[in-house]
Amino acid sequence: MQTQIRQTDASREFFFKEGCHILEMWNDPSDPEVSIARARVEKGVKTRCHRLKGTTERYLILSGKGEVYVGEAPPAQVTPGSVVIIPPDTNQSILNNGLDDLIFLAICSPRFTSGSYVDTDT
Repeated sequence: MQTQIRQTDASREFFFKEGCHILEMWNDPSDPEVSIARARVEKGVKTRCHRLKGTTERYLILSGKGEVYVGEAPPAQVTPGSVVIIPPDTNQSILNNGLDDLIFLAICSPRFTSGSYVDTDT
């Protein structure tokens, strides 16, 4: 792989069925080990419970505050600087219980693909 610098186009943010807005910052088949997306959860919204098949996901909270639900662990408060590590095939969701948008990076390894996403909300 060669050195690259890519600028993210913020106008490419889209609403994802999970219940949040996603901006893919890096997700390229040439780099299958990792993907990076910025997620934005609006005030009062809880994302749908889901899991990622065979993919470890990390949330790096950038702004806002929330409550994260991971597997059988009790809900945990997250604020800027929090890092949440979510093992592969583990149910997860996040609630924005703050006053502003909850914004975080979702860093996946291997990279996120739509085929790895499983909605487990009932």
